[in-house]
Amino acid sequence: MLDLTSDVADLTAALVDVRSESGAEEGLADGVERALSALPHLSVTRDGDAVVARTGLGRERRVVIAGHIDTVPIVDNVPSRVEGDRLYGCGTSDMKAGVAVQLKLAALVAEPVHDVTYVFYDNEEVDAERNGLLRLSRRHPEWLAGDFAILMEPTDGVIEGGCQGTMRVDVVARGERAHSARSWMGVNAIHGAGGILDVLRAYTPREPEVEGLRFHEGLNAVFVTGGVAGNVIPDECVVKVNYRFAPDLSVADAEAHLREVFDGFEVRLADAAAPARPGLDDPSAAAFVEAVGEGRARAKLGWTDVSRFSELGVPAVNYGPGDPTLAHTRGEYAEIPRIREAEERMAAWLTGAR
Repeated sequence: MLDLTSDVADLTAALVDVRSESGAEEGLADGVERALSALPHLSVTRDGDAVVARTGLGRERRVVIAGHIDTVPIVDNVPSRVEGDRLYGCGTSDMKAGVAVQLKLAALVAEPVHDVTYVFYDNEEVDAERNGLLRLSRRHPEWLAGDFAILMEPTDGVIEGGCQGTMRVDVVARGERAHSARSWMGVNAIHGAGGILDVLRAYTPREPEVEGLRFHEGLNAVFVTGGVAGNVIPDECVVKVNYRFAPDLSVADAEAHLREVFDGFEVRLADAAAPARPGLDDPSAAAFVEAVGEGRARAKLGWTDVSRFSELGVPAVNYGPGDPTLAHTRGEYAEIPRIREAEERMAAWLTGAR
């Protein structure tokens, strides 16, 4: 049984000690559901291994606080351990420290100044179609309704607005097969892919400012495939390119841009995920930045599930006590003072104390 009255660092350790790799979150979801169902001021619902708890105080505005309960595969880093001010273990940073803060807020702030929906969801660390938040948005969008959302992704205690979109395309160089002993009778597609790489080397990424936050785009080759056999001149070479684009572009805008950049080559869209604008002009978001972030925010330079809230029309930010550079590492840890600070700041904001 999770003890929601314990210190937030101890609660983080308890969460880490419950294995919950993606696809195996049931045990932790059961524990979260039991702990929240014991709180009379919350109504609790569940879909698969996603648990949602809501206050119903009739406040003017509703805030959604969300976090995923799954982790990447464990690599001899469970159970948790404490060394000085650091709590080590799989998922400490990404993002069981943030989930512990959610649970503490759900338990201790019975009468927040806003109504609150707490969302604990599964399968964030795997392919998008399995994502628990995506499933909830399709099956129960009303469970995610709100005026403002906070995703407890690790940000090292700094509020990060919006997120960048991501797109992968296959850029294809064509050739003509021939026997390598008579190579002049063919056209080598791998050699032709040099033109694609030339484009990438010469490309200057944009650094647009969107709603006051500076984003930094990226366009990079991530895979190259080609070749038929050791004695055949290849007729196709594919360079898979990843484009991280700022939220002033739509997915359609990003695709059109890549087709223009790689004009003369075949471009095939592989997959894409939409960005999210910062939305910091929303009254609840502005108040959150002022109270919790002390007036400071920066752009999220990766993709996160704030995009899903954006698609639902809910402005969202990223904020969590973990260090994102430690996520998914064997030596992952969270700074205990940062976890306590996040709880204190968010509790003060929810109670109107700051």
